[in-house]
Amino acid sequence: MTAPTSLPARRSGWSLLLHNRLAALGLLLLAITLTAACIAPLLPLPDPDATDLLQRLAPPLTPGHLLGTDALGRDMLSRLLWGTRVSVAVGLSATLLAAIFGTLIGLIAGYAAGRTDTILMRLIDMIMAFPYILLALAIVAVLGPGLLNALYAIALVNIPFFARNVRGLTLGLRKRDFIQAAQLSGKNHTQILLSEVLPNVLPLIVVTLSTTIGWMILETAGLSFLGLGTQPPDADLGSMLGQGRNQLFIAPHVALVPGVMIFLLVIGFNLLGDGVRDLLDPRLKSGALLRSQAMTTVDRSQIPPRTHPDALLEVTDLQVAFSRGGQRVPTVKGVSFHLHAGECLGLIGESGSGKSVSALAIMGLVASPPGVITGGSVWLGDEELLSLSPGQLQQRRGVRVAYIFQDPLTSLHPQMRIGQQLVEAIQCHQPLNAAAARAKAIALLEDTGIQQAAERFDAWPHQLSGGQRQRVGIAIALANDPQVIIADEPTTALDVTVQARILALLNDLRHKRGLALLFITHDFAVVSEMCDRVAVMRHGEIVESGITAAVLQAPQHDYTRRLIASVPQRGQGRAFLQQIRQLHSREIS
Repeated sequence: MTAPTSLPARRSGWSLLLHNRLAALGLLLLAITLTAACIAPLLPLPDPDATDLLQRLAPPLTPGHLLGTDALGRDMLSRLLWGTRVSVAVGLSATLLAAIFGTLIGLIAGYAAGRTDTILMRLIDMIMAFPYILLALAIVAVLGPGLLNALYAIALVNIPFFARNVRGLTLGLRKRDFIQAAQLSGKNHTQILLSEVLPNVLPLIVVTLSTTIGWMILETAGLSFLGLGTQPPDADLGSMLGQGRNQLFIAPHVALVPGVMIFLLVIGFNLLGDGVRDLLDPRLKSGALLRSQAMTTVDRSQIPPRTHPDALLEVTDLQVAFSRGGQRVPTVKGVSFHLHAGECLGLIGESGSGKSVSALAIMGLVASPPGVITGGSVWLGDEELLSLSPGQLQQRRGVRVAYIFQDPLTSLHPQMRIGQQLVEAIQCHQPLNAAAARAKAIALLEDTGIQQAAERFDAWPHQLSGGQRQRVGIAIALANDPQVIIADEPTTALDVTVQARILALLNDLRHKRGLALLFITHDFAVVSEMCDRVAVMRHGEIVESGITAAVLQAPQHDYTRRLIASVPQRGQGRAFLQQIRQLHSREIS
């Protein structure tokens, strides 16, 4: 038995965060500013409250006063670092308070729903009905000026942001199967909220926290700027800015120094927050959100020669790799096949064999990064597709090559009517007015077997059955009369009856329009019905290809024989299970 190939480890969260240049910049800004503020007691700095009227309004770079002095002769650098400590502490504390109470309200409202949800959300709406800064001013006016009162006011006005976000996500989770399973296991509501719901909303809370801290610091500085936060002789960045506004024209550094620090803190937290948000996205962990790079690294001066110049579509030595952990793992390894006009080629193999990646690479749709085409060529007639610019390739998609996706419920836009989506596909490539595009769209719906097409034109995707949605997907693929259609398991999600109708429709359209059809599937029964030739794919390679009947009747490769043997036959009964066990044992050995 061949030892499994070990895959490179995924990038750590730290490396992914540093790979985001803006997030890394935010982290650097925060590291410098917060480190300087944290070690302020250890630095040889003057007392931040010590006045010296003889040194008042000294400019920056004055001996003994690197950033100058304020109107009372106090050292600006010392007051800046100590004030930063206060501003950051208040901002973090206010954010944590808002997060705790907002999360609690959101969890209870979303999970309990009904009257509890209505009451809590109306209270939240009442808070949000007031401009937040005016509400904060009113709260401080009632409680009295002071740092703690400003903290409470800022925390209170920001509770709704956490509560509404958490409540919305909790509402979507409360009826999920794993919640119902937890209820059936005997867990009470508190246990379900803490062990089942909270872990699922925690990423949202972390993202909201990371993107709110900077805003909280800014709001706290605003209250202190107005004299409602930190009171003399203590200072934070906002009060320093407020005290410096009177000297703005004669000593601008007094206001500029705290203003720049506020800017650095807010921009640092915001940039880092955006990085944390992306970091919690599973697509980033797989490499899907990394910095873009070229889709293909092939030297186009060394395009593999064609072996079937008469073919409408020819793929030669196609190679695709995916970036994982800083390394490229080959996924498609030298795939070659060709397709003539009016012909149907079946590309068959188990899940993960590279069928869909190969098909997407033909149209230049491999997610890049992490997917990169590293070799090969794709010829459509006399034109090599991979050597085209992105703009040129975009013009070929839908016109010369079209794609039918496996699940039309995900490929169709849920907030656009099906007719609108068809018209959009037509007008992207054809200079037709709205009326002509609508007429063609209705005709396409009729051609694909949609009953009462004119009435269905304004239907939403969710109002159609699975078979009808797939027909709409086929109509979109046919909208611009393509020469080649790639059908990526278009019947897998359908029941047997609807599947037969869709296959018959594709076969009929292929013969009527002379289309070349690349049919991706893992079902040999479908291949025997649809395809003129078949290519069997395993681990990114084509292990066998030929006329469909010949391959099915006398497979040459052991993997092909196992695939065919895995198709149950009527009357086999227990013998089929025994056959599967034998095949599995043979593969292990």
